[in-house]
Amino acid sequence: MKLHPLTAAHWPEVRAIYEQGIATGHATFETQAPAWETWDRAHLLHSRLVAADDAGLVLGWAALSPVSSRCVYGGVAEFSIYVAAAARGQGVESIKKCGAVRLSGHR
Repeated sequence: MKLHPLTAAHWPEVRAIYEQGIATGHATFETQAPAWETWDRAHLLHSRLVAADDAGLVLGWAALSPVSSRCVYGGVAEFSIYVAAAARGQGVESIKKCGAVRLSGHR
């Protein structure tokens, strides 16, 4: 598994994984995945990763979104992580640890 910056090119796979999470009823209060432009505006550009297998198939993704636009909440973000149903229980969840380190800027 390799981590890569999440880009618009990944959106079809990221959206499908997000929709799998929505279908569980446990991942989010959202009822449908938004269009790329909406998702893009809601997540911090510098804090988006996909986990991909050796063939480039996206297995999961992680991203940060600001919790509020109020200055008192500056620097506070929500950490979202979604793993494809077929990849769950296979170690992709480690994106949580690796992603949090990479998203925070530490190596």
